[in-house]
Amino acid sequence: MIVEIVTIGDELLLGETIDVNAVWLARELGAIGIPVVRRTTVGDGAAAITSAVREALDRTGALITTGGLGPTADDRTRPAIAALFGRELREDASIWEGLRAIWRDRGRPGEPPEANRVQALVPDGAVVLHNRHGTAPGLFLEDEDGRWVAMLPGVPREMRGLMHDELLPRLRARTEDDRRVIRSVTLRTTGIAESSLPDLLGEYAEGFASVTLAYLPGQEGVDLRLTVRDARPGDADQVLATAADALRSRLGRHWYADGPTDLAEVVVHACRETSRRLAVGESCTGGMLASRITSVSGASDIFRGGIIAYDNTVKVEHLGVDPGLLAHQGAVSEEVARAMAAGARAALQADIGVGITGIAGPGGGTPEKPVGLVWIAVDVEGEVVVHGGRFIGDRAEIRFRATQAALNMLRRALLEID
Repeated sequence: MIVEIVTIGDELLLGETIDVNAVWLARELGAIGIPVVRRTTVGDGAAAITSAVREALDRTGALITTGGLGPTADDRTRPAIAALFGRELREDASIWEGLRAIWRDRGRPGEPPEANRVQALVPDGAVVLHNRHGTAPGLFLEDEDGRWVAMLPGVPREMRGLMHDELLPRLRARTEDDRRVIRSVTLRTTGIAESSLPDLLGEYAEGFASVTLAYLPGQEGVDLRLTVRDARPGDADQVLATAADALRSRLGRHWYADGPTDLAEVVVHACRETSRRLAVGESCTGGMLASRITSVSGASDIFRGGIIAYDNTVKVEHLGVDPGLLAHQGAVSEEVARAMAAGARAALQADIGVGITGIAGPGGGTPEKPVGLVWIAVDVEGEVVVHGGRFIGDRAEIRFRATQAALNMLRRALLEID
C-alpha cells in the first residue's frame, strides 16, 4: 500500500499556519510500513479539492485528507469528495445527537447552531470515524475499485486522536498479511560542520547496504537520520541498531543523543548523575540558557538560578566582575567570561557556573570584535574551560547557537569527554 496526503486550507497556502499534520501523518504511516509518496496542499475551494483528490486517486488509489470538515461555509471537503464519488450526503442522526451531547457537556445553553448540522452529513456508503477529541467526525469512503479516501479534521489534536483511534487500526488490518515497516532513528550531533561529517564517517558517509543516511543541519547542529524501508519489524530494528552503533563509534564526542532529545536534557541528567548544581551568568543570551535548562522536567533538582547581567554595572555588582577587567579587556572578552562564570557559581552557591558574553548584533560590532563574537566560560568547582568563537546568523540564531555551545561545553565537562 502506498498513500498520498492532501492537506486542505487557505491558511496553509498563505503561510499563516504551519502544516504539521502532513509531517506527523507521514511518520505514523511509515511506522506501519505505508510509505507516503506525495504530499499536496490546496486551498478551501471545492474545485481545487476535487482536482487534488481525483489526481491522487488516479495515481495511488489511497488518500488521506485533513481539514475542511468544520461547520462553516469554507469547509468544503465533505461535499466535494462525496460528489467526486457520486454519493449523496445524508444526515446521520447519531452524529447530530453526539454533537448535542458535546454542546451540553461544555455547559453551553440551548442547542448547537444549525450550521453544525453539516458535520452530521455522511456520504452514502461511508464509514464514520468517530472523533472523541472534538466535534468533526472523520469519514472513510471507498469505491467499487477499492480506491479510498480517509477524511480527517484539520485541528492537529483531533486529527492525531482520530488517526490513532480509528484509522490506523483499519490500515494495519489491510497490511497485516505481509507487514512491512519503515523505521528511522536520528542521531544528534553538535560542534561539527555538516561538510566535515563525511570525512569523519568514512565508508559510512553514504549509508549502509539497506540503510539510507540523511544529513539534517539546523541551529542545534546536524542530525543524522538512518532509515530502513520495506522490512519486517524485527529485522528493521536490528539493522538500524547495528548501523546506529557504527555511526556513534565514528562520531565520538560530537554525538550527544538520539531522537528529539534536546542538549539541555543531557546536561540536566549529567548534573543529576554527578550531584552537581548549576548557575548561569548571561549577557548577550539574555536568559536563553536558563530558559532552555528550566524547560527540562526535573531541572529544579540541579539548577540554582541565573543572573542576566546585560549592563556592566550588573556584572560588577551581582557577579563580582572586576571593573578593571571591563575597562581594559572589554565586556566581550575571555577574562570577563571567566569572571562571570566564577561570579555566578559564588553568588548562587552552585558547583558549576557558566558565563556568556558576546555581540548578538545586528549592531555593536567592531573590526576587532565583530557581530557574532561570543565568549563562554564553564567553571566546574574552580576548573575553568573557555571558548571564544564567532557564530553566524541573525540575532536570534547567534543567541541560540551560543547557548548550544555552552550546553555542549557543560556536557563535555560533566561527562569528562575530551
